Amino acid sequence: MLSGAFGGMLGSLPESQFLPACNAYLRRSEPAEGFVTAVQLTLDLATGNYVIDSAGHPPAAHFEGGSGSWRLTQARGIVLGVVPDLRNVAERGTLRPGDALMLYTDGLVEVPGRDIDVGIDRLLGEADRLVAAGFSGGASSLVQAMQDEARTTDDCGLVLIWRV
Repeated sequence: MLSGAFGGMLGSLPESQFLPACNAYLRRSEPAEGFVTAVQLTLDLATGNYVIDSAGHPPAAHFEGGSGSWRLTQARGIVLGVVPDLRNVAERGTLRPGDALMLYTDGLVEVPGRDIDVGIDRLLGEADRLVAAGFSGGASSLVQAMQDEARTTDDCGLVLIWRV
């Protein structure tokens, strides 16, 4: 039900109002849904300009083809459903030819008893192996590589966008 509600809002609201509307929905839900993490990417396919907004979600990663390195984006915010005012900090950038953006769920990088940063570093290391051959088909191979070590029932998802 939550996915359907968010999907309906996504298509009917300006990008800047989406996460606040999701937050308001969760806060007025009865019974309380609890909290939810989310990441929102708005990407102009013609120019490569993007905005990433986060609500308690692990940071997206941007591969910069010019430097050949990954960097974690600085979009930050509190999880949805907890406070009335999100006060998120979005990141704006440009996906240039040869660049890639990677968004992933926490279930992909979390291992019980280990800091989440270790899992994120591992994901970026696995993603580095894709660089020489390009990122085509890379999302599924990254998920598989990460799940080989993880013993979790949490959701494991990844979106990889490569601008050629």
